[in-house]
Amino acid sequence: MEKIHSLTGMMDLISSKADKEDLSNKVFLTEKLLKSIFENFSISEIRTPALEDTNLFKRSVGDTSDIVNKELYSFLDKNKKSITLRPEGTASVIRSLIEKKIDGDTHKLWYLGPMWRYERPQKGRYRQFYQAGVEMLGYEEGISEFEMISIICEINRELRIENPVIKINHLGSNETKKNFCDALIKYLKPMKSDLGEKDIARLEKNPLRILDTKDPNTQKILEKAPKISNFLPESSIKMLNVIKDTFSKDCEINIDYSLVRGLDYYTGFVFEAVSSNLGAQDAYLGGGRYDGLCKQLGGKELPAIGMAMGIERLALLSNAVEETKSSISFIIISSTIAANAYKIAHDLRSLNKKISIDVQLSEGSLKSKLRRANKDNADYAVIIGEDELESGDVIVKSLSDQNSEQSNMKLNDLRDFISNLK
Repeated sequence: MEKIHSLTGMMDLISSKADKEDLSNKVFLTEKLLKSIFENFSISEIRTPALEDTNLFKRSVGDTSDIVNKELYSFLDKNKKSITLRPEGTASVIRSLIEKKIDGDTHKLWYLGPMWRYERPQKGRYRQFYQAGVEMLGYEEGISEFEMISIICEINRELRIENPVIKINHLGSNETKKNFCDALIKYLKPMKSDLGEKDIARLEKNPLRILDTKDPNTQKILEKAPKISNFLPESSIKMLNVIKDTFSKDCEINIDYSLVRGLDYYTGFVFEAVSSNLGAQDAYLGGGRYDGLCKQLGGKELPAIGMAMGIERLALLSNAVEETKSSISFIIISSTIAANAYKIAHDLRSLNKKISIDVQLSEGSLKSKLRRANKDNADYAVIIGEDELESGDVIVKSLSDQNSEQSNMKLNDLRDFISNLK
C-alpha cells in the first residue's frame, strides 16, 4: 500500500527529549517565551477561526497583494460559499471586534496559531506556518508606537537573537501617500518598458508596492526615484528620530525611507525586524499602523497598530535555552505491582512542580529501561520492583553522574529528595 505523506510545505512538529536543538523543540520554546513576554506587557489573548469568508482578506489585504493574487488557500464549501484558510491574523481580529460590537473600545491583544499561504517553501517559510501577532486597537499614533518597539527589543533579548536590526519608516497621511505616488508614477512611467511584469502591474494598481520589489533592475531604477521623506510632514520625521534615539541603547534601529509593508492596509508608522543570520529572506517580524482597516471592513473608526512574527523564523534565530528541569525516569520492573507502584509516582508529582517524572509504560528488562532513560537525558532513575515495594524501599540512581553509586531510599526519604530537587 502506498504511503501517505504530508503535503508540500507542511511539516510535523514532534518534541524530542534527546535533542534540545531540534527545530520542534525550538518552536515550542519560542512560543512559550513569546507568551511570557506578551503577559509581561499585560496583553490579552484572542483566538479566531482558521477559516474565514474569502472576502475578508480580499477587502483587507488588498487585490494588488501577492497573498490575494497567488497565495490564498480558498475553496467552495458545500453551500458554494468561498472560504479561505487565514493567510494572516489582523483581518480576523478586526472582524471579530466588529462582530462582537466592541470596535469602539481600546484593546491590547495577542494571538498565536497556524496560517496558510500557497507559496514556494524555503528556509523558515512554509505553506502552513505559525505566526504570533500583537494588535493595539483604539490608540492614536503616539505612545503605542513606543510600546511596539519595546516589545520587539524584549523579543530580541529574551530569544537572544544575533545581529537584529529594526527598520522603521513613516508612510504619512493619505494625502502624503497620494502626492508621493503621483511623483513616483511620473518618474517611473518613461522607464516602464524596463520594469518587470510584476512591477508594471504594481505601477498601475498600487505604485507604493514597487518600493518592496525584489527585482534587481527595478531596485537600480529606484535609486534615483523620489523619496517619501521629501513628502512627509516634519512631525513624522521627528517621530522616527525620537523612536530611534529612545531605544538606541537597547537595539539597533535604522530609518529606512524605502520600507513599505506587503499588505495594503498599512498607513503611517511601519517597521520590520531583520537579521543577517537568516540569509537573503532576512525579515522575521513586521508591522505598522492601520487606522482605516476597521471602517473599511464595516466597523467604526478605530486607530490601530500591530505586528506579526513568523515562529519558524524566530526559532531558527533563537539562541534561548530552556530553563533546565530535573527529570526522573520512573522504572517499574514487575507488571504485577504496576498499580501500586504507579500510585507512588502519582503522589511524587504533586510534591514538586519544578521537576518532570516520566513513568516508563512499556514492558522490558531493567537494562533496556535504563538505556531508554539515558537516551531521554534523564537525571535520575527511580527503580521499584516487587522486593522494593514489599520492603518500602526504592532504588535511586544518578544518570548524570556515572561515577555515583545507586542508593536505596525509604519512601519518606524519597519524598524529601524529590521535594528538594530543582
